[in-house]
Amino acid sequence: MSGIKKPELLAPAGNITMLRTAIKSGADAVYFGIDKLNLRALARNFNIDNLSDVVAECHAAGVKAHLTVNSIVYENELNDIDEVLSAAKKAGVDMIICWDSSVIQKCAEYELPFCISTQASVSNSSSALFYKKMGASRIVLARECSLEQIKEIKQKADIEIETFVHGAMCIAVSGRCFMSHHLFGRSANKGECLQPCRREYTVYDNEEENKSLVVGKDYILSPKDLCMVEFIDELIEAGIDSFKIEGRKRSPEYIHKVVSTYRKAIDLYFEGGLTPEIKKEFLAELEKVYNRGFSAGFYFDVPGAEEYAQIYGSRASTEKVFIGRVINYYKKSRVVYVKLEAGELKKGDTLYIMGETTGVAEIKLDSFFNEESPAESAVQGDKITFACEQLVRERDHVYKVVKKKR
Repeated sequence: MSGIKKPELLAPAGNITMLRTAIKSGADAVYFGIDKLNLRALARNFNIDNLSDVVAECHAAGVKAHLTVNSIVYENELNDIDEVLSAAKKAGVDMIICWDSSVIQKCAEYELPFCISTQASVSNSSSALFYKKMGASRIVLARECSLEQIKEIKQKADIEIETFVHGAMCIAVSGRCFMSHHLFGRSANKGECLQPCRREYTVYDNEEENKSLVVGKDYILSPKDLCMVEFIDELIEAGIDSFKIEGRKRSPEYIHKVVSTYRKAIDLYFEGGLTPEIKKEFLAELEKVYNRGFSAGFYFDVPGAEEYAQIYGSRASTEKVFIGRVINYYKKSRVVYVKLEAGELKKGDTLYIMGETTGVAEIKLDSFFNEESPAESAVQGDKITFACEQLVRERDHVYKVVKKKR
């Protein structure tokens, strides 16, 4: 499309498998944290010692590396900022995601490009210009901004804008919630949220023993997931610079499916082939992996209770079931050799092959051999071979994708 800039597709990485999966699935950039000062402290994060290797792996694939340093910083953590940012500078991190003024000042000292986190709740052009004057290269706007507001802020502030397009939404304003800290002493603002909002609650009658009521059936504090694949053309035309996917604590197959689907959607838009029918197909693909039902968030209006907060638990239409492991991969012929250790499979099944280095390979089993004979089915104990274009590795796990029971 002439005159329209192609947005960056920014994917989450909570561990090395997710990182490699995001890269192979088509991300332009990845964001991740280390074990200090980031808002996913409970994810299996990277650390200062392996930061250079992680960034180098991203850059070797032509992918940018964004480091999250976006938690609240207490007095006793000020020295940690220098430790983290000096390591980031040495490693060649492309951008720091932050919002605490102490981190912003240090980014300026280390001459590190930085992006203002959604935790800052930037929701107007005046605030955007304030951070721009402080040296920010980009701003992740508050999730509460509508698409029209995003366009106006972008036009008036003339700064790169990053917005979320897919993943979990928090019931609190820009994620600044104290519920987990109040109930369990685990602060969401330090990356330790235990998500008590996602639970079912019971009300007890103090005057009558053994009298209690479950609070509704809709888990009123648990929002649906954001999903903007059906509106991706409108977001592109609004001039948003980076489309961010949430999910550093989700699974590798989630990363594979979501990143690859948005990659196709963005590319098809610029090729002139993004039709309403294809958008529906993409939506069906995204429904296959973990989700709490889908919402357009605040992009088009303030979501009501019916639309915003009524789902708990995954509404995925499929799930993966372990069936075996890779015995060998023949690079010249691009054939994988698998031993079935559980269950059964049939011609036409869809498989995931997953490993730390491999990431996720998704395969439609159009044909396969059981030992040396063409087969229609195989069971536990059988050894099968089939075509696989993506390089996989010995001992990678193999899963069958099945329709999830409701």
